[in-house]
Amino acid sequence: FDEPTRDKLLALVDFFETKGLARNKEEYYSGEWYTDFIELVASKKIFATFATPAEVGALVGDDEARWDLARINELNEILGFYSLAHWYAWQVSVLGLGPVWLSDNDSARTEVAGLLAEGNIFGFGLSEREHGADIYSSDMILRRRDGGFSASGGKWYIGNGNAAGRLSVYGKFADDDPEHPGEHVFFLVDPGHPGYELLKNVVFGQMFVAAFNLHDYPVAATDILHVGKAAFDAALATVNVGKVNLGWASIGISEHSFYEAVTHANN
Repeated sequence: FDEPTRDKLLALVDFFETKGLARNKEEYYSGEWYTDFIELVASKKIFATFATPAEVGALVGDDEARWDLARINELNEILGFYSLAHWYAWQVSVLGLGPVWLSDNDSARTEVAGLLAEGNIFGFGLSEREHGADIYSSDMILRRRDGGFSASGGKWYIGNGNAAGRLSVYGKFADDDPEHPGEHVFFLVDPGHPGYELLKNVVFGQMFVAAFNLHDYPVAATDILHVGKAAFDAALATVNVGKVNLGWASIGISEHSFYEAVTHANN
């Protein structure tokens, strides 16, 4: 790899090795949110550089940004080796970014690229408690109001929902909408808005897998990423791209198991 890429990958190795196995396990079993990890990722621009396509990086002046599976897979392997809980923050950010990068909405892409460059993480608001990850069904409904829309409904099992800079949320227009009756839609949500209600972490662990509700959350035209079939396609394409990460994280886990086995046998 080039030196900037090596520097970022080795910074991750150093982070976990310096903290040590005992402390890593203590944080894992106590369910402590990994603020120090997020701060490292932000300061070294690791997610920003690895998860921003070059054409989007050009919008924010980042000439190191590129979607490069060779180094992305190395990142997955390192994070899988040390902590799948920490890897999850990366994985869910990739899913959250997918609908944005696939969108023709350049203002949204520029906004999100800027937030990513500042060290924000992201999330993918697809699943619902009643429907699971069923792309056909959604109770997240957009209704027209004041020249824009308002969104109301709940999502379940949404990673990074406690700390994301933005969430890419999947829903439907109301059945009586004059232009898009009942059509699928992807839109951006700011978890810092009063209309966003974070309910809880639905698992116990370091990673935060959120349940949240939107209450008449205002959605402007600039927040809309995809409408109709494009939204459905973006959901599938994002999952296809993002889930590739699972394979190399699994290699990291297997590699760690191999190290443990050799060490155990040697002792």
